[in-house]
Amino acid sequence: MAVFTEVSPQEAADLLSTLNLGTLQSMQGCASGIENTNYFVSTDRGDYVLTLFERLSFAQLPFYLKLMHHLAARGIPVPAPQADAQGEILHTLKGKPAAVVTRLKGRNQLSPQVADCAQVGAMLARMHLAGADYPLQQPNLRGLPWWTETVPVVLPFLSAEQAAMIIDELAFQQALAATPAYAGLPRGPVHADLFRDNVMFDGPTLSGFFDFYFAGVDTFGFDIAVCLNDWCIDLATGALDEARAAAFVAAYDAVRPLTHEEQALLPALLRGAALRFWTSRLWDFHLPRDAAMLQPHDPSHFERVLTLRRNQPWAWQRPDGVPQA
Repeated sequence: MAVFTEVSPQEAADLLSTLNLGTLQSMQGCASGIENTNYFVSTDRGDYVLTLFERLSFAQLPFYLKLMHHLAARGIPVPAPQADAQGEILHTLKGKPAAVVTRLKGRNQLSPQVADCAQVGAMLARMHLAGADYPLQQPNLRGLPWWTETVPVVLPFLSAEQAAMIIDELAFQQALAATPAYAGLPRGPVHADLFRDNVMFDGPTLSGFFDFYFAGVDTFGFDIAVCLNDWCIDLATGALDEARAAAFVAAYDAVRPLTHEEQALLPALLRGAALRFWTSRLWDFHLPRDAAMLQPHDPSHFERVLTLRRNQPWAWQRPDGVPQA
């Protein structure tokens, strides 16, 4: 989250009134994140998040907002988009697409333990199952085609050694995507950005997933890999914590059993997830946009993660050793 577009209290109050959400009592810009303008707003009726979308278009946004509505209706704890009198959940503010969603209770768990990772794994599996009948289709906009387009853009900012690794990894992922095994991976709507700061815990209990604005249709294994590369690592080094990783995958597998191909390709998917975020962080760091409170992430973190996933691959096997079909 960040503030690219300044919204006045009166402008926010007018939108909240249109949505019949009560009288604005407080409003605070959000400093974390780098994609959209976000404000925490409170009224006499509840707490909400007001978002202005800086990159996503009016045509793209129904996929995300309706996905959140779909998941909420199936018992997945996600922010609920608020509708106007005509039932519309996509609005306009300052000439930009906007949405108001409910604010989840609790706080982030930034130092997750084994039990926390298991809860996230189980809820991610529930989310994948709940989204299986979601009718809208939109690819992961930060998937392989975007990596292929963006890696050449960031190459001038890299050392010779860094450039060699990112080019080699992109070629590896392109070759992987062309294989029958990859083509056969289960897929559907995925969050694609479920880091520690996009999950809330109310005390020891997971209370919700949020920030679905990188969601798209991709392999479920990619979503698992994104989570493992954040929830189950030592942030200082990028090293995988095998106890947390095993707990995450086992909890996921207990809800939606992994196929044999998903288990076999997990090491490669972990590499792909690391490449995705190294590339995007290089792009945001070296080609930043102007924004109040913008805090670009350090690209070197995911460079370390990718190096370790390449040099020390990690695989998971069901304890009973029985593969799924």
